[in-house]
Amino acid sequence: MNRTTAARLAGVVMLATGAVAAAGLPATAQQTGAAPVHDGMIAAMQRDLGLSAGEAVDRLAREAAATDLEGRIRGLVGADFAGSWFDGATGELVVGTTDDHDLAAIRAAGAEARKVVHTATTLDGVKAGLDALEATAPKAVTGWYVDLPGNQVVVTVDKTLKDAATTAFTARAAALGGNALRVEEVTGSPRKLASVRGGDAYYMSGGGRCSIGFAVQGGFVSAGHCGTRGTAATNSRGERLGQFAGSSFPGNDYAFVQTYSGVTLYPYVNNYRGGNVVVKGSQEAPVGASVCRSGSTTGWRCGTIQAKNQTIRYAEGAVYGMTRTSACAEPGDSGGSWVTGQQAQGVTSGGSGDCTSGGTTYFQPVNEILGVYGLRLLTG
Repeated sequence: MNRTTAARLAGVVMLATGAVAAAGLPATAQQTGAAPVHDGMIAAMQRDLGLSAGEAVDRLAREAAATDLEGRIRGLVGADFAGSWFDGATGELVVGTTDDHDLAAIRAAGAEARKVVHTATTLDGVKAGLDALEATAPKAVTGWYVDLPGNQVVVTVDKTLKDAATTAFTARAAALGGNALRVEEVTGSPRKLASVRGGDAYYMSGGGRCSIGFAVQGGFVSAGHCGTRGTAATNSRGERLGQFAGSSFPGNDYAFVQTYSGVTLYPYVNNYRGGNVVVKGSQEAPVGASVCRSGSTTGWRCGTIQAKNQTIRYAEGAVYGMTRTSACAEPGDSGGSWVTGQQAQGVTSGGSGDCTSGGTTYFQPVNEILGVYGLRLLTG
């Protein structure tokens, strides 16, 4: 598992779903400003983020610029670096530092500067300490993550399950993190998003349904909890797609499904509006950026990236290095793609809530999957 520091984590954006499509589906996109944006993405951002069409297009352009800037600016601050994130209200990249002397250089580089108390190294160390305690955490503790804008590590607790063991664990966490840690109560615990219901998806030989992630050379990537090595995958028409050549869950939540000869792979993501979004690459976007996902249960949904490198505690065990988002998802969406603009971000792992009342959803970053299995993302 790649557990990078917050400095290296300061650039992830969720990407919309990617899929191994049926033959004959066209790639459609419209040109808006500097980058092509599909109308399905704009419509979903309007619905889920409360934006007008013009505001959605403008935000995507600003996020793309912030992502490029983040890659150039992170080395300016050095050891004082406290993370970076996209501010949706101002449309600017924000870079945190613990040293007043860095503020002018950050602003001169084109980003907004913010003085904070804790460095990224400090926050990452607190989170690593919690990871070491994971085996002792009670069921009510649903996970923890670094909140870059808040400059703290957040431990989430399901208030419906709180007990004496929960209180004892959070006290240990507070002693570990001091003022760099806070505890937040939530309702509900994260669950995997696999399902046995029908839909535009793939089905596992052992039962259940998941969503295809991104097409790669030789197959596609998806969630590890959907199947184990050797599990066969079929499409909604019962046609054989391939089998799991690699899978990791818990600890990670990723898998590579190697497809059979004759299966056609496309670098598209289903927008559930009769079209596709073409995948151009896998450049990570910053915390705060908008992100959209596609899944076989709830279709195309959008939100914002809230944190990276989150530890999630499922009933089956902890998963590390996940990205936290405000987008909703439901069972059957597992494994589906996340994109921002046309850049792939990850595959759906799980979450809490639903698309009626809203929820929190996590994805496994796609670049880690590509690196682990030595895969090449198919792009258009």
